[in-house]
Amino acid sequence: MKGVFPVFLLILAFILAACGGERSNVPAALATVPPEYAGKTNPLGPEAATAGAEVFKANCETCHGPQGHGDGPAGQVLDPRPKNLADLQAVATDDYFFWRISDGKPGTSMIAWKGILSEEQIWQAVSFLRTLK
Repeated sequence: MKGVFPVFLLILAFILAACGGERSNVPAALATVPPEYAGKTNPLGPEAATAGAEVFKANCETCHGPQGHGDGPAGQVLDPRPKNLADLQAVATDDYFFWRISDGKPGTSMIAWKGILSEEQIWQAVSFLRTLK
């Protein structure tokens, strides 16, 4: 009987850890940015975030949600779910965002916006992503 209690506590700890709080869907390591995008930096300043908010609202919010948490109404039915951009912006570089927005992500519902959005609009969106918390 004495050995049952510690085992019970261990199992309970695993269950609570698995069910605990909201998890980020940011991968431990981001994909390597392709050479044609590597090293790009946002040519726009933080003031571009206002225009980027409009780009985001019109094109991204439906899936990623108003604060970029991956909780937009369309995102609820997607598999895999949209990334939490508020978490991702803390670890992703400008070139990563520009690449992913431009080319999308195969195997997900993230479409390529190159040809739909101008480069300036993509950079504006990147500026806005930097404001997410």
